[in-house]
Amino acid sequence: MAVMINTAELKETLSLTPTNQNIMLVGKHGIGKSEILTEHFKKEGMKVVTLFLGQMSDPGDIIGLPSKVESKDAEGNVISQTDFNPPYWFPVDGTPIVLFLDELNRARPEILQTVMDLTLNRKLAGKALPEGSRVISAVNDGDEYQLTDLDPALVSRFNIYEFKPSVEEWLNWAVANKLDERVINFIQGNPTWLDGDSGEHLKQVYRGLEKSADRRAWKKVSDIMLKIHSIKDIHKRIIAGIVGAGAAAAFIRSAQQSDAITGKDLLMKYDKTMKRVEKFQLHEFAMLNESIFRYLENVKLEDREKKIAGKNLRQYIDWLCTNKKKEALANFTSIFEKGTYSEAIVFMVVNASDVYDMLNTFVEKL
Repeated sequence: MAVMINTAELKETLSLTPTNQNIMLVGKHGIGKSEILTEHFKKEGMKVVTLFLGQMSDPGDIIGLPSKVESKDAEGNVISQTDFNPPYWFPVDGTPIVLFLDELNRARPEILQTVMDLTLNRKLAGKALPEGSRVISAVNDGDEYQLTDLDPALVSRFNIYEFKPSVEEWLNWAVANKLDERVINFIQGNPTWLDGDSGEHLKQVYRGLEKSADRRAWKKVSDIMLKIHSIKDIHKRIIAGIVGAGAAAAFIRSAQQSDAITGKDLLMKYDKTMKRVEKFQLHEFAMLNESIFRYLENVKLEDREKKIAGKNLRQYIDWLCTNKKKEALANFTSIFEKGTYSEAIVFMVVNASDVYDMLNTFVEKL
């Protein structure tokens, strides 16, 4: 069983692992493996080359096409040799790359044989990858995939990790990338749907054509929701085609019934939102509190916006105290105490120091 890591731990693993050690990531499709690798190594100035091995039918797709090379020996005899032209992705300029071998366990056996030499010697048809290059692979995990058994000798050449990014990490990413609030609120309240399954009955009916929700799919749903205000029948059908019927039905119900207030709403439009906040139940306060921290953690505010957010945060905490919302305040303090949202805490230190001091006092009394 591979050790499980989340997004933060994956980035730390990538930073600490020497370039001559190969990494294998095990996990479902659509959880952001390639995006995270690209983002991480872009900061290091390295290009990520992704090869979808499951889609390759010939080793030439990896090692390049053969060509005939003729030369003469000392006596003038013509000598013919076969050489391989570098494939389109090969860094002929000598710049190190990150070679991401996706769908490793969906590759044909002849493709895997080529990968063996690559992982051991960093060579393809005699051509070595530039010094400092990395090899990272990903394998799909689940009964829904048509998989190839991997040779233990190949597996032994990788450090293996089960990659499972947390729901919280995805929500932070969603806020930072300005996904539709209805999608964010739905996943926050229904986290099991983030990587949901469409159900066995659909698998039997559609024989492999069923759709199930994943992180990539919810981004697609957000792209659509950002264009519409009210949901019509055609929108329901479009969303069902992206995340599956079950997830779509649950999301549509949530979006149509939702009266949720986000952290952005409260911090930027305090007076307009507080009348609705006054009617909140504890679970709604919990979602709002988490949303406040998430917004402050991931959104870059202008100086003017920081002043507004700091002022409104103070008003919100004062309101909780004045109206004796002890459980809601305890929930807010608990999130603060965990220290998960470090940037949000820095914001409080700089822009709402009295709130920061008050929360520290509450923590000391716990």
